[in-house]
Amino acid sequence: MEKSTPFFPQWGRWSSRQQSEGYLFLLPSLLGFTAFVLIPVLISLVLSFTEWNLIQPINFVGFENYYELLTADRIFLKVAGNTIIYVILIVPVQLLLGLILAVALNQSIRGIIWYRLVIFMPVITNIVAVAIVFQFFLNRDFVIASGWIWQIADATGWAVAPPDWLNSQELSKSAVAMLTIWKNVGFSMVIYLAGLQGVPESLYDAARVDGAGNWQRFFHVTVPMVSPTTFFLIIIQMIGAFQLFAEPYVLTRGGPAQSSLSVVQYIYQNAFEYGLMGKAAAIAWLLFLVIMILMIVLTWSQRRWVHYES
Repeated sequence: MEKSTPFFPQWGRWSSRQQSEGYLFLLPSLLGFTAFVLIPVLISLVLSFTEWNLIQPINFVGFENYYELLTADRIFLKVAGNTIIYVILIVPVQLLLGLILAVALNQSIRGIIWYRLVIFMPVITNIVAVAIVFQFFLNRDFVIASGWIWQIADATGWAVAPPDWLNSQELSKSAVAMLTIWKNVGFSMVIYLAGLQGVPESLYDAARVDGAGNWQRFFHVTVPMVSPTTFFLIIIQMIGAFQLFAEPYVLTRGGPAQSSLSVVQYIYQNAFEYGLMGKAAAIAWLLFLVIMILMIVLTWSQRRWVHYES
């Protein structure tokens, strides 16, 4: 009697025909990935070792672009520092606010859907329109936001003035971080809400029986049980913070004096404003290497603090 081939791989090996059919179904995605991702990535790697302005012939320069970036380009070192500050400012705050909002909106209260909708709405709002609105609110001469401060100064004679968020080298990065957090915290909230649905109610009941209060249940039940969600959000938000572009580009144009310029903005400037395609490609690959190393470290460290339900 002929032996049938198992349908699932854990029941046996796939037949040659099944493997061919599987590759056939994958072929459209593989072709799209190869044409629009793999080939451009490989081309950018080759370009990072060249000097090219899109017009003149390509000139191979070896590691000169990388050497210049790491040793002589002070603007690159500055924007790299700006980007690290963005990651430090944005990621922890988005995680904390997202978790707090998710716990608060994971209750059975009237109108809970509308509260969730209002908080999530900035995520689907056009970033350019949002940034323009933020420009008005963060402008120190905007009457609604800062007029009362000027009135206090006039009435009392005190030398007080509203913060100059957009024209201060010290505050410009904070302005970009506020915009980014406001725009994306709803995404963190929704992901945490999904994670909270998987926390067994029996764990909270057992904690109550043992006399645990609200804060104890939060830190010893909620936080450990949503740690896989936290790990996922750290990965996603850290990559997003390293690739920040639209927010500083629209809000501050990277100024003043490159104080809010991000690495991706600097890639854009070198490629499309200065015509330095090779240098731009080198910056992109340095950014990729930094992100890859951080992801490897985070993945290795997750075994110590991420708790998966068995």
